[in-house]
Amino acid sequence: MPHSPLDLAQALIRCPSVTPEEGGALDLLGRILAEAGFAVERPVFSEAGTPDIHNLYARIGTAGPCLLLAGHTDVVPPGETGAWRHEPFAGDVADGILYGRGAVDMKGGLACLLAATLDLLAARGPAFGGSIAFLITGDEEGPAVNGTVKLLTWARARGEHFDHCLLGEPTNPSRLGEMIKIGRRGSLTGKITVHGRQGHVAYPHRAENPIPGMLRLASALVAEPIDGGTAHFDASNLEFTTIDVGNAATNVIPADARAVFNIRFNEGWSAETLGAEIRRRLEVAAGNTVRYTLDLQPSNAPAFLTRPDAFVDLVAGAIEAETGLRPELSTTGGTSDARFIKDACPVVEFGLVGETMHQVDERVPVADLERLTAIYRRVLEAYFPAGASGASPSA
Repeated sequence: MPHSPLDLAQALIRCPSVTPEEGGALDLLGRILAEAGFAVERPVFSEAGTPDIHNLYARIGTAGPCLLLAGHTDVVPPGETGAWRHEPFAGDVADGILYGRGAVDMKGGLACLLAATLDLLAARGPAFGGSIAFLITGDEEGPAVNGTVKLLTWARARGEHFDHCLLGEPTNPSRLGEMIKIGRRGSLTGKITVHGRQGHVAYPHRAENPIPGMLRLASALVAEPIDGGTAHFDASNLEFTTIDVGNAATNVIPADARAVFNIRFNEGWSAETLGAEIRRRLEVAAGNTVRYTLDLQPSNAPAFLTRPDAFVDLVAGAIEAETGLRPELSTTGGTSDARFIKDACPVVEFGLVGETMHQVDERVPVADLERLTAIYRRVLEAYFPAGASGASPSA
């Protein structure tokens, strides 16, 4: 089996694991981890209306502290394959650059986590001063229903305990070492329907146009900022993603107008408190004249923050020692499976540069794979110092 980060990344990219397909990627990881001495489990979770998802949990060691290494093998579709310079699932290297779907998000990061772990075990053996667990899903890019959230519940039911988690998602904007994610904004989606009455534009008294009412409600939601931000988060932002009446006729007043919005919110809100604020603003704006309904979608993406502590400093120190950069502690970007892991243990995210993730010709410099592996190796060395056992870095 290949053990260099490049070989591992190429092998993973060559597994066509587009969500929800396993594609052989978890099989590959399972074989390598089992050969290294890990106890490997492969739970499959199901739920009505969603695809079955293959997952992987592997652990070596029984003593504390236990460091959880997390990620996903599923990838988004490649799109038009003819637009790629290299086949998206070939894992080609050209001029020192590895191409392929998942090279950045996040098979490259997984390869580096695995390579660093195998290197530690080769140097230290199984008595390295604690435990390491891998928690890998095939459902991060999909509905995120049968993946990490259920895998964590499954692990807790078996008595598994984790002290800290390092999630290998791509976190750097343009240069390796720039940014650690110590939290994520929450996400809440809402749908507004303003109800009118269809009619002829020449007889407006016989109709009720919903469009002015929709403009009134939409303006009320964006007229005032939701908040001014916090010490670690930018201000929450509400963005309308569509406003539509579905009306192709020029002489018909439509019956309804519909709008969809999404809010990315900071830790000052929950989905419930933010929903209450949205309802308040709409009720004030509607008064007794605008008839509307509001549908707030269920949210599994709360805002959370891993407050800077000894573990965050440990990861930042490893990055600085390898790159010379002191990383920014950030909460920007979209959601990740860290939103589930934070209920099990403190979690930080650090991975590759994310410029090309989800794009045609997704790619990563081979040098970045090697350097990220070296950073992860430093994290493991610091987390499990030689000769020490039973003490968490934050203790």
